[in-house]
Amino acid sequence: MKIGILEAGLLRDEMVGRFDPYPVMFERFIGLAGHEFEFETFCVLNNEMPPSIYACDGWLITGSRHGVYDQLEWMAPLQDFVRELAAEKIPLIGVCFGHQIIAQALGGEVVKSDKGWGVGLHRYDLEKTYPWMKTDSQQASMYVFHQDQVVKCPAAAEVFLSSEFCPYAGLAYGDSIISVQAHPEFEAAYESALLDMFGGNVVPQEVAEQAKATMSGGNCEDAQLLAGWFANFFRLQQQKLTGDQRKLAQ
Repeated sequence: MKIGILEAGLLRDEMVGRFDPYPVMFERFIGLAGHEFEFETFCVLNNEMPPSIYACDGWLITGSRHGVYDQLEWMAPLQDFVRELAAEKIPLIGVCFGHQIIAQALGGEVVKSDKGWGVGLHRYDLEKTYPWMKTDSQQASMYVFHQDQVVKCPAAAEVFLSSEFCPYAGLAYGDSIISVQAHPEFEAAYESALLDMFGGNVVPQEVAEQAKATMSGGNCEDAQLLAGWFANFFRLQQQKLTGDQRKLAQ
């Protein structure tokens, strides 16, 4: 199965050489589930849109330093692409910015939240479970780094992850699109580096220090579980593709 990664954000210059680009983080993260996927990256941030929604079997939109309300020129084509995927029920996962732009494209609303920054390791309640989850747990933990939030849930979406800080932390649109506000692909070292870089300037120092305190255990213990969610979602949705869709994807 071929997954197209729609790269909406680049590493900051200070991080280049120290950490892998976001598409590589996702490849490594999904690989934790033991599934073999082929990946192709399209840097939509640089207007590199895929030639067709059928160019890959499934899609993933990464995070970004930009807000969906910035209305940069590459965002409108990306939202059109999301709507095409939704109409054809081709599998799509969104993470952080990806979560937000899917919501906006499908009728939701995203703002810079007055709750401030969400950083560190956050725990979410599972409001609903799906076949691709394969879990008995009622909670899941993920690293987060965001201030923007979905504040109006699209009519087609169901909430499957929530917290007091982020009520719409995980959304599912039918059985072909899922998205999460957090960053399951982040490892502790990268989250720590972000907190060191932005703590005391962009992120209030007290908030940054509190976030570091949540990370005492190192990498997120739920990483493999979450990787399984992503991998299982893609594999289950691939089985549902119509014959015509598979032919166009080849």
